[in-house]
Amino acid sequence: MKIIDVGNKYTYLEGHINGSVNIPYDELISNYRKYLNKEENYYLYCKSGKLSKRAAMILSSIGYKVFVLKI
Repeated sequence: MKIIDVGNKYTYLEGHINGSVNIPYDELISNYRKYLNKEENYYLYCKSGKLSKRAAMILSSIGYKVFVLKI
């Protein structure tokens, strides 16, 4: 299980879930093959929830196992 904060680096530095990594939304969507593996589960979150929900919809539509964490 991997937890990804899709917000920008500044909001990540303000506070984040322990053990999470920061991959901003634009970077993740543009380069998902670099970061994701279709065999793993990923949990996405961001400060408002909007970007993580959008990213999850896009990535799950192309076969990735992604879920949105509500914080």
